[in-house]
Amino acid sequence: MGADPAVLEKAGELVETTWMAPLDAYTRVPCLSPDFDTEWQESGHLARAAELLAAWARSRSLPGAAVDVVGLPGLTPVILVDIPPSSGSTAGRAGKATLLYGHLDKQPPLGKWREGLDPFVPLREGDRLYGRGVADDGYSIFAALGAVELASGLPGGHGRCVVIIEASEESGSPHLRAYLDELDHRLGPGGPGLVVCLDSGCLSYDRLWTTTSLRGIVAATIRVDVLSEGVHSGSAGGVVPSSFRVLRQLLSRIEDERTGEIRLPELLAEVPARRRREAEELVDTLGDRALEAFPTVPGLRLEGSDPLERVLRRSWSPSLAFVGIDGVPAVQDGGNVLRPFTACKIAMRLPPSADAGRAADRLREVLLGDPPEGARVTVEVTGERGFDAPPAAGWLERAIEDASRAYFGGPSGKLGEGGTIPFLSTLLERFPEAQFLVTGVLGEGSNAHGPNEMLHLPTAKRLTASVAHVLSQVP
Repeated sequence: MGADPAVLEKAGELVETTWMAPLDAYTRVPCLSPDFDTEWQESGHLARAAELLAAWARSRSLPGAAVDVVGLPGLTPVILVDIPPSSGSTAGRAGKATLLYGHLDKQPPLGKWREGLDPFVPLREGDRLYGRGVADDGYSIFAALGAVELASGLPGGHGRCVVIIEASEESGSPHLRAYLDELDHRLGPGGPGLVVCLDSGCLSYDRLWTTTSLRGIVAATIRVDVLSEGVHSGSAGGVVPSSFRVLRQLLSRIEDERTGEIRLPELLAEVPARRRREAEELVDTLGDRALEAFPTVPGLRLEGSDPLERVLRRSWSPSLAFVGIDGVPAVQDGGNVLRPFTACKIAMRLPPSADAGRAADRLREVLLGDPPEGARVTVEVTGERGFDAPPAAGWLERAIEDASRAYFGGPSGKLGEGGTIPFLSTLLERFPEAQFLVTGVLGEGSNAHGPNEMLHLPTAKRLTASVAHVLSQVP
């Protein structure tokens, strides 16, 4: 059944008349993820954001829906919205629920925002809404419930839908598994038949993009101690090894600093043939646009010899990012001191099929073994597996394509993402028979983890209409 073009107009009305005020209020809440606000329980920002979004959910026209803010001791809250099938629905007749997922926790500002923008003060400029969390992932509860609401008016209606909005995703979803255990009975026997994740990205705003794979991640904090306190570099230099030099040697065990290639086999994986074909189709369609434009400095040479290699490097190759450092003063404060320690945080992206637990164990072993110069080395490591989606069923492929053509005006697209959504690997492990629709609004200019985060409102409207169509087609 083709997608109803009138749904897009209705989605636009929903966004303009019901989203803007609560999304404005949400943007003003500095509800940082636990990794960035260690006193989140005391500050109450995550709880306040959850109650704000839940209040909006309760105001919607969803007959029989139950909206709960669930809390487990010491864990960030989860919003759960349980919606029964629409009246006369023929969708979801197999009896399995559709699970729609998003998150409400935010990244910190991460850099200076451009003049006129404040991360926690929403600003609309035409079709763009700026503010921390608006696209990653504050819009998700609005899109999820909006899609359900729109689907109830379509010929197929919608089957039972369960919406989960968590609050620890930007910290790697450490609290999610406990909630999935606690709420397992709410998902029904055998778990969901379809999982809709609204936390991913798009390469352009002219089609419905679905994410077929995401990389995993190993996060490690490495600390090297050489002194109990700082010493004048004129006195100790040349005698006491530099903690930074020792750290540099340790990182070279993992990565070739000249090429960026990862040295450990446990962190590598072959690209499956079907994912290579998808990447080739992507490059054939978009050419150089198959990768987002990065704000590189003039003259910087990108890794990879051509667009196809770069697409595959971004989605299926491991990569090391040096994301934080302690023990080093600002340049203006740096004195002639040989510092006592250097600590850094690294984010190691893994191929989607790599075993994150095995990779984390190997990384720890390599970093701790035979410390250079006899320095004291401590390492904390966590790992999250990536996601490689199972093949989409025929009905889902058709629904995605119909929605893209009706609401975006062009064919759908598939991409492998370089980031990580731990929820997806967790769900796939628990419910291997489920179908997955992984999509989102994080496209050109959205800058989700950097300054000037932006929600492209036309895409939010089109995506909401598209998900509504998919919900009406669930067998």
